[in-house]
Order: sequence, then structure tokens, then C-alpha cells
Amino acid sequence: MPLSTTQLSALSRLFSSSVFRELARKGRSPLFARLFAETGLLSRYTVAGGTVSSAFESAFAALRKSGIRDEYVYRAALTHNILLGRHSLNTASMLTEFRVGASKADLVILNGTGTVYEIKSDRDSLLRLSKQVEDYKKVFSHVYVIAGEAHIPEVLDSTPNDIGVMSLVRWNRIRTIRKAVDRTDLVCPDAIFQSLRMTEASEILKSLNVKIPDVPNTMLWEAMRACFSDLTPADVHQQMVWTLKKTRNLSTLSSLVDQLPTSLQPAALSINVRRADHNRLIDAVHTPLYKAMAWR
Repeated sequence: MPLSTTQLSALSRLFSSSVFRELARKGRSPLFARLFAETGLLSRYTVAGGTVSSAFESAFAALRKSGIRDEYVYRAALTHNILLGRHSLNTASMLTEFRVGASKADLVILNGTGTVYEIKSDRDSLLRLSKQVEDYKKVFSHVYVIAGEAHIPEVLDSTPNDIGVMSLVRWNRIRTIRKAVDRTDLVCPDAIFQSLRMTEASEILKSLNVKIPDVPNTMLWEAMRACFSDLTPADVHQQMVWTLKKTRNLSTLSSLVDQLPTSLQPAALSINVRRADHNRLIDAVHTPLYKAMAWR
């Protein structure tokens, strides 16, 4: 039976930052209880029981079905197949919602190079894709679009041949249709600078033996921007990757990730919660479901 609009919305919102942070901050989430009730999945637990963890797994299994997959399902596939599959939290890092020009990159993986993934799920429009790809090429050497099967022909037709294209064959299997070409030559040092924190930009300049301008703080941003404009694109890109791998390092989350259900691991790597709240979050996801439903 097809899911109703209410059920579909509830499934997506279960994996939102609001629920995740509430579980971490309070050790309970009335929002989780209300949304899980709205999914219509609760009846299967009346006899077998279950935990908050198994409830998330059940909700994710429903959400990952072809035709209703949202952005979180795609992020989960990239996280498990590439970040945790090919690399590890000790050798690579991941950024989500990373500001690039007028766009926000859905997901970036930093290993030996910088690869950005733009997600176009079954529910998304392709209207902004051309501008997004244009922005990403100014900051990252490899650009991929990962899309629902229905979008693939249009994505191939509307993007340059150096843009990689992927599809989600199953929720956990990614098919590469067109490989991304390394275009480090097209990155723009000024665009990279504008995507960074000032401390990260300073680190890059120091790594390239460029003196930080000795100017008042009110003038420092423009002065550092001018320094970046004189740098070689390939050098800036390489230093950006090394710097972001260090400043946005995820290795401290390994223990937390290992103790969460597979469905919540992508959330743990992209939603910032205090380290002091980790144990509270772990305890919350192992709460018996019948107790959790009383959180409402």
C-alpha cells in the first residue's frame, strides 16, 4: 500500500537534526515518538517489542524504497559506500551543507583530493543543477551528481562531460555512469577562500609560505582574499584538502558511530552534538520502544 503524505513526511523527519539533537540533549525525544506513530510502523512492534534503534532501522527500510528516497537515503549510501567503505574516519573526512558560492554542497569527501556530490533524489527538481555544478567546479577538483534513475538522462544531457554521474541502483549500491574528470585546473582560489573559515584560510597561507597581512581586523578579510587571488589553483586546492581534513576531522566520532544503528550513522557524522551528550544519545537509541512512545 502506498504511503500517505503524512507517513512519508514523518519518515523523512525522523532522521532530521531536530530529532537527533533532542535525543542527544535530553536522552528522550517527544518528536521522535510523535513522528514514529505517524509512520504507521508501530503495529509491528506490538508483539515483538523493539527499541528506538530498531524503530529507526525499520523507518529507514521503508524510506529507502525506490521512488520515495529522500536526500538522507542518498547521503547514507555515499557515507557507507565511499567514506566508510573505501576510506575510513582516520584517513578521510566528510562535509555536508558546505557553502560554495551561491550554492550549498550536499556532501563533500576529502581524501587525497576533494570530491563534491550533488544529490538529486527522486523528489528533487533539476532546475538549479547547472548553477550548482558551475559553483562546485570552482572549489573542488572532482564533481559528481548522484541522482534517481528517472533523472539520469536529463543529468547526462545537461552537465558537461567532465562531471561525474551516479545513480542509486539499490539504497546501498551506487552505479557510476560517467566518471568525474580531475579538473583541478578549473578551481578558483578566490572561490575557495570565500568558502573557508578565516582560521582555515590563514592556515593555507602559512602552508604556502605566504605572510598573513599585517592590517587591522576590519581590513583582514579583503587583504587575505587578495593574497589568495595570486596563488596557483592546484596549490590552493591541495592545501585546502589537507587543511579541511584536519579542521573538520571526524575520527573522534568513531566510537559514537560504532554504537549507533546503521541508519543513524550518517546523521552522527553530519549533525553536530556535544561530546558530553554522546552517552545520553546512545542510551536513548537503546530505549525499549514501548517506553519511548510514552515520551509524547
